[in-house]
Amino acid sequence: MTNLLFMNKITSTFILSLALITHAFAQQTSTPLEKNNYQKVTSYDELTAYIHQLDEKSDLLKVETIGQSVQGRNLYALKFSSSEFGKDKSKIKILFLAQQHGNEQSGKEGALLLAQNLLKPENQYLFDKIDFVLIPQVNPDGSEANKRRNGNDIDLNRNHLILTEPETQALHVFFDKYLFEVTMDIHEYFPYGGVWEKYGYRRNADVTLGVTTNPNISEKIRNLSNTEIAPYVLKNLSINNFSSFVYSPGGPPEIDYIRHSTFDVNDGRQSFGIQNTFSFIQEGLNGKDAFIENIKHRAEGQMTGMHALIEYVYLHKNEIKKIVAADRKKLASGKLNANVSIQSEHVSNGQKLTQPLLSYSTNKDTVVIVNDYRPVVKSITDVKKPAGYLIPKKNKELVEWAIKHAFVTKDFTLQKGHKIEQYTINRIDSIDFERDIIVNPIVEKNDFPGEIVASEYLYIPTDQLKGNMIVLALEPKSELGLVTYKQYAHLLIAGEIFPVLRVVKK
Repeated sequence: MTNLLFMNKITSTFILSLALITHAFAQQTSTPLEKNNYQKVTSYDELTAYIHQLDEKSDLLKVETIGQSVQGRNLYALKFSSSEFGKDKSKIKILFLAQQHGNEQSGKEGALLLAQNLLKPENQYLFDKIDFVLIPQVNPDGSEANKRRNGNDIDLNRNHLILTEPETQALHVFFDKYLFEVTMDIHEYFPYGGVWEKYGYRRNADVTLGVTTNPNISEKIRNLSNTEIAPYVLKNLSINNFSSFVYSPGGPPEIDYIRHSTFDVNDGRQSFGIQNTFSFIQEGLNGKDAFIENIKHRAEGQMTGMHALIEYVYLHKNEIKKIVAADRKKLASGKLNANVSIQSEHVSNGQKLTQPLLSYSTNKDTVVIVNDYRPVVKSITDVKKPAGYLIPKKNKELVEWAIKHAFVTKDFTLQKGHKIEQYTINRIDSIDFERDIIVNPIVEKNDFPGEIVASEYLYIPTDQLKGNMIVLALEPKSELGLVTYKQYAHLLIAGEIFPVLRVVKK
């Protein structure tokens, strides 16, 4: 009995000491938002000072500058690790990025709360299995002006394929360096539009979570994300008193269909997902009248969702690493997805969606049954993945694009059993892509006549991790391709040969 009382006393003393340490740490490392009593969002200068303060206080954290914005502000990566980052191959690597859109402030604030929380003694066990990076602010120029776009007036979350901006370029260089197995892109959604007001309801979930939807991404990754990971995060949010729902844009119901976001690879989630990454988007509820409105609850909701995903990955590290490693190996060898979907559509699977909404008339939460619910992405046009593509070196913009993506390139020699194909653009039609009208060329494919002058072309093989991205970008009929951007629209000329050639097996 004496020994038991002694042990209970030691345990109680340890718990009390841990609580005091945790409280002291929290007091010393209050985020700028907390110090400003939630009346002012964190400025770039305050963010810079705060993250370096955290760095000085903890051996688990190292702050790295990975690039600069258009206006010269630093892009910071907070690298959490109990060892030298990226060296312990048994660990799983996670990357979170926030505030690609400058007027979505709660992602940044939630990220800073997360950084503070992860350094508490009771959470440091996570780094036994995880190397984690947090980029709290991808768009500091937009944040300072509280506007969506960056200093060049470009939407960064529509720039991940063409990579014209320094912010997205820096992000992808950093991703390529470590090849994270799990990513999350943190945003906010704004549900207050006039169409929804006229409908009489609006979305009202504190946090919504989306998974990868492009059909070329590993089916195992998409299935596990849908059936296990997303439900875990959403349940965790609910347990912590944050309303949550699956990310479901579109609508209003019965006016337009509801889907599960885009399958385009030009956003943060799908651009990493197309490399067979477990990649997610989290969107918190934006303020209606001011970006500071309800910011405490919004930021804490964002942090809770982020923390839940980290916990899930910690608990299932081996399974996630195994799936990613196997599917990336297949992708890099060219064996996965012999058919690549270049045009798809959102379709119904017969289910109806029970969607939680807020009624404008009663100002109370309710549910609406959505009949036109299209949760499935179905391919409507496939192409056989070629061995590679030949880009004319005289086309400087295409060559520069390939360099920005750090594609593996090779000197070209036509191997036995291979041939070269070219497309003729017969005419240029159009197609509806998620309520946008984009080009849909009618093409004819033929063997390349004569001999190729190899020195005039840059050869990009598709047996590499970004192989499916390369196909999606360079096929002229791809609704996700370069030709859908104004910078590359001139590549499509009716009656002319498409300048990018295919190398295929006979």
